[in-house]
Amino acid sequence: MTKYPHQEKGTLVLALIAGLSVNGSFAALFSSIVPFSVFPLVALVLSVYCLHQRYLNIEMPEGIPLLAAACFLLGLLLYSALVRVEYPQIGSNFLPSLLCVVLVFWIGLRLKKRRPVDDATAS
Repeated sequence: MTKYPHQEKGTLVLALIAGLSVNGSFAALFSSIVPFSVFPLVALVLSVYCLHQRYLNIEMPEGIPLLAAACFLLGLLLYSALVRVEYPQIGSNFLPSLLCVVLVFWIGLRLKKRRPVDDATAS
């Protein structure tokens, strides 16, 4: 019997949220164009805490740290692209948007290549 590890998807989502909130916190604190909000800071603290707890308590399958780093980078670029859409005076969002699309396809291909874990070999 085979099973798909669902825990890794949670790690990837947390890495994406951490990337979004890092860029959001930086923009909220240091950008005069983006209004201040405490929510990116709260999201950053909670996502980093949850990622740290996952790191301590759950063994990461092979290849997940690279995918988590890619999801973190995707979050950084995605927030940058969205802020540049909302505030066009900052500059063009072409490069962050293009890199987001490339990262989404790369992450999708890597996730599709992952094979289900066999219960006989996992024990």
